[in-house]
Amino acid sequence: MASKFSHASRLTRIALLAGVALGVPLAAPAFAQGTAVAPLVQGQISLADLAERVMPAVVNIAAVTTSETRGRTLPQLPQLGPDTPFGDLFEEFFNRRGQGGQQGERQAPQQRRSQSAGSGFVIDPSGIVVTNNHVIGDANEITVVFSDGLRLKAEVVGKDAKVDLAVLRVKHDKPLPFVKFGDSDKIRIGDPVMAIGNPFGLGGSVSSGIVSARNRDINQGPYDTYIQTDAAINKGNSGGPLFNMAGEVIGINTAILSPTGGSVGIGFAVPSSLAVNVVDQLREFGETRRGWLGVRIQNVDDATAEALGLGTARGALVAGVDDKGPAKPAGLEIGDVIVKFDGKDVKDSRDLPRIVAATPVGKDVPMQVMRKGKELTKTVKLGRLEDGEKVQQASANNRPAEAAKPAVTSALGLELSAQSEELRKRYSIKDGLKGVVITKVDSNSNAADKRILVGELVVEVGQEAVNSPEDVTKRLDTLKKEGKKSALLLVSNGQGEVRFVAVSMN
Repeated sequence: MASKFSHASRLTRIALLAGVALGVPLAAPAFAQGTAVAPLVQGQISLADLAERVMPAVVNIAAVTTSETRGRTLPQLPQLGPDTPFGDLFEEFFNRRGQGGQQGERQAPQQRRSQSAGSGFVIDPSGIVVTNNHVIGDANEITVVFSDGLRLKAEVVGKDAKVDLAVLRVKHDKPLPFVKFGDSDKIRIGDPVMAIGNPFGLGGSVSSGIVSARNRDINQGPYDTYIQTDAAINKGNSGGPLFNMAGEVIGINTAILSPTGGSVGIGFAVPSSLAVNVVDQLREFGETRRGWLGVRIQNVDDATAEALGLGTARGALVAGVDDKGPAKPAGLEIGDVIVKFDGKDVKDSRDLPRIVAATPVGKDVPMQVMRKGKELTKTVKLGRLEDGEKVQQASANNRPAEAAKPAVTSALGLELSAQSEELRKRYSIKDGLKGVVITKVDSNSNAADKRILVGELVVEVGQEAVNSPEDVTKRLDTLKKEGKKSALLLVSNGQGEVRFVAVSMN
């Protein structure tokens, strides 16, 4: 059964497409790379030659997971093959009947077998198969079924939940048909594409459409940059290939946006530019080895850009630096804006994690940062993300707080007070945190719109530390004299987690 993720609309969901699939190598491209393609008008062009060439390399992935459950003794669930369209419904019916049991009945452990099906494709004649991680899950038994009926047992080489990819290996006495990855960075909105898979158990299905959009963020992971297509993608297409007109895989079909669970012309594929590096690492190491910078970042909006003197909104704003991460010895500071990393522009905060993750561990990487209106160059030796995830995030500065002052003032729709023992206890403020306590927020203020909360601390104003309400008002006066329209506040919660907030001074 496909995994599902809720969407902003109650009537809409993004569903992973676990189901079935197909696959094959390209002796020669059906269309030369770069050849102009006529509009997709019925009867004008045929994809038959292209489909015939690549289909042998597209495969069906049948995954079986066996787990132990307790329940009444029931007739054994019929063994429905992965190609049976209504297999999931029968399985769910029998599972429900097997739960609980009547009072007094003897409960005995039983082996429960659940099946899922999806698609995949061979990328190496030796038997390397790519699919989605959610297609295989924690399966105990995986079978790869080719379009000619050949069935081969598969072993897991490696899998990655962050990008939802898995690499399998099958063994055969003959070279297997395969396809190659293309460059998804070269595709344009409007380019024709073709998908092959096994939707709803209807094996060997081919659908076509165009690239509807690029770099889609659907909030499914830290590296979202999906290709959106209107080619019919349904449950069962998960893990299957999205081809360009040269027969190259430029995407792995992964999710759909749909109010019904079926295709409504909004499908998403992991781009090959992201997938290739992950697949290569899984093949070589059996796991991912992503670069790690050791910072917490946030996006730069127009108000923040104006407050920082950036001109236009760009880059990734550093809101935290891990004491044990690579960024600390490299000299990165809270308030820096990373605008370029390893020669690549950081257009917004979503770009940086993808660029860093794709950079080799241990590499000395130059990066350009903006600090108080000046551009600086820093060099960082990247760590490994998987190691960094095991390290607890940096704790806040543990220097003792200054003595409490009774002063209270109002500014920016905030009532501000110096720290005191009573306030620290009331708002559960961690010992050692510095800053001015927010004791009231005007519900009609821009600060409220930016979700600044009572009990938080204003740590900096305009990238200068403040320790009293008077410090805040003085700093705001200075910013106004400098012609600033917004004040960039560094706000901390009671546990020391900070974020930047640009608040209008009008």
